[in-house]
Amino acid sequence: MNRREARELAMKCIFQMEAQREFTTDNAELFLKDKVLGDQSEYIYDVLNNVCAHQEEIDLILNEHSKGWPVSRMTKTDLAIVRLAACEIMYIENLPKAVAINEAVDMAKIYGTDQSPKFINAVLKNVQP
Repeated sequence: MNRREARELAMKCIFQMEAQREFTTDNAELFLKDKVLGDQSEYIYDVLNNVCAHQEEIDLILNEHSKGWPVSRMTKTDLAIVRLAACEIMYIENLPKAVAINEAVDMAKIYGTDQSPKFINAVLKNVQP
């Protein structure tokens, strides 16, 4: 598994936790139970543990920067992508902000709507490490 695939897996887990409205490490572990993570295991668990631990703080930051479009109005896919990238920017060491944003925009092109990439880029450019 490469880093891009690991990000997509983490995003899908965040999406599922949002659908269940339970951001817990137990839910993350259950989601990852049968997945082959390879050398990306540490990254995936680091991201998901930080999202679970800081989900409310991440959402507050996202609400500050989404200009009239709070997390409660975002599509669940966009929300999962932007939470993942915000977590990477805020809590994952040695990961450049530009990489987190570019990867999020690329995921939005695949999984989001036509407006998703532009929206996600605009929100994330203001999130600080």
